[in-house]
Amino acid sequence: MSKKRKRYSPQFKAKVALAALRNEETATELAKRFEIHPTMISTWKRELLQGAADIFDMGQKSRKKVDSQIDELHRHIGQLKVENDFLSRKLGF
Repeated sequence: MSKKRKRYSPQFKAKVALAALRNEETATELAKRFEIHPTMISTWKRELLQGAADIFDMGQKSRKKVDSQIDELHRHIGQLKVENDFLSRKLGF
C-alpha cells in the first residue's frame, strides 16, 4: 500500500508563499489553515524569493530568444537564395 503524493498547483503555491511572506501568521498557523506541512511553506517561500527576479527578466529572455530565431531564419533564407540562384544558372533559367 503506497501513499499517493498530492500535487499542488502553482497558483496555490504562490498563494501560500505570499501569505508566508506577509508574516501575519506563523508557518504553523498557515499550515493548519492550508492543510499542508510547515516545511512545504518554507520551501515554497524560499523558491518564491529565489525566483522573483526571473519574473521581471522573462520579457528580455523571450525577446532574445525571438531575436536569435529571426537571425537563424535570415541565415537559412540567405542559404536557400544562394542555392536557388546556383541551380537556376546551372539549369539555364
